[in-house]
Amino acid sequence: MSRKMVTVDGCTACAHVVHATNEIITIYPITPSSPIAEICDAKTAAGQVNIWGSVPKVSEMQSEGGVAGAVHGSLTTGALATTISASQGLLLIIPNMYKIAGELTPTVFHITARSLACQGLSIFGDHSDVMVARATGFAMLCSKNVQEAMDFALISQTATLESRIPFMHFFDGFRTSHEVQKIEEVSFEDMRAMIDDDLVFAHRKRGLTPDNPFIRGTSQNPDVYFQGRETVNKYYTTTPAIVQKAMDRFAKITGRQYKLFEYIGAPNAERVVIVMGSAGETIVNTIQKLNAKGEKLGVIQVRLYRPFDIDAFAGSLPASVKAIAVLDRTKEPGAIGEPLYLDVRTAIGEALETGAAKFKDYPKVVGGRYGLGSKDFTPAMVKAVFDNLAQSKPKNHFTIGINDDVTGTSLNYDESFTIEGKEAYRALFYGLGADGTVGANKNTIKIIGSETENYAQGYFVYDSKKAGSTTVSHLRFGKEKILNPYLVSKANFIACHNTSFLEKLDMLANAEDGATFLLTTSKKKDEVWDSLPVEVQEHLINKKMRFYIIDATSLAEEIGMGSRINTIMQTAFFVISGIIPKEDAIAAIKKELKKTYSKKGEDVVNMNYASVDTALKNIVEVPVPGKVTSKILMRKPVPDHAPDFVKNVTAKMIANKGDSLPVSAIPADGTWPTGTTQYEKRNIGVHIPEWEPDACIQCGQCSFVCPHATIRIKAYDAAMLKDAPSDFKSVDAMGKEMKGLKFTVQVAPEDCTGCASCVFNCPGQKKDAQGNKIPNVKAINMKLQEPLRQKEALNYSFFLDLPETDPTKFNVNSVKGSQFVKPLIEYHSACAGCGETPYIKLLTQLLGDRLLIANATGCSSIYGGNLPTTPYTKRADGRGPAWSNSLFEDTAEFGLGMRQTVDKFHSQAVEFLDKLVKTPEYSGAKELFELLKTADQSNREGVDKQRARVEELKKMLAKDASSDAKRLLSFADYLVKKSVWSIGGDGWGYDIGYGGVDHVLSTGENIKLLIMDTEVYSNTGGQMSKATPLGAIAQFAAGGKRTPKKNIALMMATYGKIYVAQVAFGANLAQTVRAFTEAEAYNGPALIVAYSVCIAHGFDMSTGIEQQKNAVASGYWPLYRYNPQLEAEGKNPLVIDSKDPSVPFAEYAYKENRYRSLKASNPEVAAALLKQAEAEIQRRWKLLKHQATWSPV
Repeated sequence: MSRKMVTVDGCTACAHVVHATNEIITIYPITPSSPIAEICDAKTAAGQVNIWGSVPKVSEMQSEGGVAGAVHGSLTTGALATTISASQGLLLIIPNMYKIAGELTPTVFHITARSLACQGLSIFGDHSDVMVARATGFAMLCSKNVQEAMDFALISQTATLESRIPFMHFFDGFRTSHEVQKIEEVSFEDMRAMIDDDLVFAHRKRGLTPDNPFIRGTSQNPDVYFQGRETVNKYYTTTPAIVQKAMDRFAKITGRQYKLFEYIGAPNAERVVIVMGSAGETIVNTIQKLNAKGEKLGVIQVRLYRPFDIDAFAGSLPASVKAIAVLDRTKEPGAIGEPLYLDVRTAIGEALETGAAKFKDYPKVVGGRYGLGSKDFTPAMVKAVFDNLAQSKPKNHFTIGINDDVTGTSLNYDESFTIEGKEAYRALFYGLGADGTVGANKNTIKIIGSETENYAQGYFVYDSKKAGSTTVSHLRFGKEKILNPYLVSKANFIACHNTSFLEKLDMLANAEDGATFLLTTSKKKDEVWDSLPVEVQEHLINKKMRFYIIDATSLAEEIGMGSRINTIMQTAFFVISGIIPKEDAIAAIKKELKKTYSKKGEDVVNMNYASVDTALKNIVEVPVPGKVTSKILMRKPVPDHAPDFVKNVTAKMIANKGDSLPVSAIPADGTWPTGTTQYEKRNIGVHIPEWEPDACIQCGQCSFVCPHATIRIKAYDAAMLKDAPSDFKSVDAMGKEMKGLKFTVQVAPEDCTGCASCVFNCPGQKKDAQGNKIPNVKAINMKLQEPLRQKEALNYSFFLDLPETDPTKFNVNSVKGSQFVKPLIEYHSACAGCGETPYIKLLTQLLGDRLLIANATGCSSIYGGNLPTTPYTKRADGRGPAWSNSLFEDTAEFGLGMRQTVDKFHSQAVEFLDKLVKTPEYSGAKELFELLKTADQSNREGVDKQRARVEELKKMLAKDASSDAKRLLSFADYLVKKSVWSIGGDGWGYDIGYGGVDHVLSTGENIKLLIMDTEVYSNTGGQMSKATPLGAIAQFAAGGKRTPKKNIALMMATYGKIYVAQVAFGANLAQTVRAFTEAEAYNGPALIVAYSVCIAHGFDMSTGIEQQKNAVASGYWPLYRYNPQLEAEGKNPLVIDSKDPSVPFAEYAYKENRYRSLKASNPEVAAALLKQAEAEIQRRWKLLKHQATWSPV
């Protein structure tokens, strides 16, 4: 019987079984496991049933700790319950895992194994997390590919019910979880055949119930606890046999046979590698090639890691083995070896003692680490591991895939070694984050998998930056199964979806001879050749490549698709490659488009259809000349004037050559220099703003709303224009304080993302000679970047060299004045039009020279601290924000710790001042010492004067060798006021970190919190948080959220001693500045909740300002400030800064897909939720107005 084939990724494969074999699924988002939860939620929202005909309950908790408790509760009352997790999230679940295992409760947790945050955060894959959890008592079953992710989800569910041992079913994060493969689907009939209902009934019968009451979770004393721990032994002893029995049963049903330890290779192998996870496939493919040439090699794929069955393991090793390498995808600093290595050595020793081993002599056994943080593991590395085993004294505790020039652990390997031939077609697609390239290529894989007999594989490489980073799609397809879990190094087809990549990425170095290159470009057929860098021309000529172009960007704009060129480029690929007949390809593409975009409305579907039809007419083949004619060279990753570290380390990372960096180049403690985004020059803005000086009213709003700090203003002396570039623009500065100065608005053309927020918000209007407004022409207007780039880059360089505007000429605590201050976060990787970053930018302009930031994990930590470059920067005097990220859940507490350090250091400095002033050496410094203790530092002028005093103090102390003087010198800078802010998104502030937020604000300490409310977990894909509004669709709320959002600002105001503000900069710039200023001035805790538009909301981000205004005008997001100081003055502390609701909520909501899509899919539910939302808005507004009328006297 032919079985159903599906083309899915590992998460989808796993979710298929998870939803079908559970009753309760409790979730919390974390990369890369979130898709499993999202799919389960969508299935439940659509009414899909499990194998027992019931729709599983899917619910999201506020944290992984909450998930652990809820799942434990569901399990102990007899339900079939599960969760998904990874990384630090799994660590938060561990306490409950001990309880669940100790109570012999069947369940399967599905883990997309991921790195742990150590010297830095990594969202990518290795086994660090599951290895930390290996002592919990959970059995551990590891899948190595997408097929096994589905199969083992079922096998583990079967085994847990019989054994009563809970299971962790895990597979490699990203490499397996996000790889797309064509696999056989396990049917509901298969699952029913595997799951024994009697065992389900037995689990249910053991559940707590008042109908048959008993007690579980007792507190035990020394007399019985030890014995209690040993009672479980018999269950663990029998588990391996139960798992193998489930595997055998599964084989009879599906034909796929698995073993606990599967040996593959020569029957007389002398050298064997032992491994878990996806690396096993790479090893299998490599040894097949090498054994065909006469080698005697083998590999053992470890599937059941816990409980570790020594007899099964020993039985899998060939009797001929002489040398073994154990590969661990984790690192345990200080241990004598990594976990699998230690287990293997122990197992071999015990097997020899008991006679279970087939061999008599102890083989050489070495261990090594590979693939941490999703580091690619290639056949070349496999060969190096086997070559090491061939040595008389092979290196132990080695690393492979890196150059460890510090401790010498690494093995050398030949990067040119490959085992790939012509059995598969390989393609690479270079795209820009959020341009749709990855999504289109996932559809491509599905089309090839469903429309042809070919097998297909897709893997997608992207860093953890937000939209705008480079994405690389690695596709393979062919007649045979594709078992190559490593990146494509040589491709038959390469597509470049952004012209700027030509000058910075050596894409065609990965091309096979005779490969095809597809480029999106605005250049015509007869002019494109000379626009290519020399290096690109050389590749095209030397490799005899075919070359095609299409102006996808212009075509997408004409259709109304904006920057999303994915469908156009996908169509071009199918037409050019000829993988399937053109007509079939077009029909299949449109079928997938309908499936993908139908929820977004018929207009979106039709636009995508139009892009397919348009692409067909505009693909142009360009003949490749016989010689290089270009005058253009690929640009260096960073300029020559960059610091040495940036040139030697950062530059390699920017050029996608970070893998070549040796260990010695990397900071050992995770401390990196700030201000390096200025050297990157991403050039991703297709259009950028151009200034029209004569229309400008010099309000500074364009600079204020710019998310990336790429449009700035300065006022300066006219004499500074002496050496200005010929195209540099300036006008006379307005305002009496600026009289006699020149004024410039300048754009950074190579850093601007082209979001157009500044243009949309610009109030300046161009007028004709008669004084009439010229329609659609403002003081700044979007223009094509390419013609402006070079001259505006020169202008921007000159602009930066101009002196900063004299601070005595403006009020920094005003909208315009704040924008004369250099922003100390710049050119980051946030999405174009990001609604969070203007708040952070403002914070750095107001306080950046004395600012410490504790940043929650999330969007703001990714664009704020994601390598290769760092956006927080310094003033000319070297001062700037000090920034760090601890975890997701602890940011308020992390910031409080910083605040307490600052305060303690300040108090100790004062103590030493008081001590030293009494000594003869400092008798003449009494006035200075008194001012150092009491000086007013409430404004910038006061802070600067205090710094001058501190410098004077330091000079005095430098001449004093006493221990007291040295101690005071170490604390002296803390006599200058420091500002400490904990910042993050609503996932932190409303959910996982809420307990810390509440506690820290309740302490009364001088700590400030900024919650940038995007109303979803933006960083992990837009999952619901308690900030998600009633009626909006989000991940984990596929049918629309049914409860109102948490009113966190007013909740915190009930303490009465916390400064609280709710702001939306797009609705009221001045109120936003005032809130930040007042929060900082308040001597106590403060909370600002800031409305932050996000691409997850589903609207044109250039209109984010308008959406903020609509949110406020509808009453949904009232603006207010709660200042306890006012109550001390006998006034109401609550000041409302917005007017009564003046527009219907629907006018705001239905401009966004998160509301609109529910209206399209389920209009009755949408209408009901909209009515509830409107009523809730009116209720909250009345409550707010009522509170504003209260009088404290």
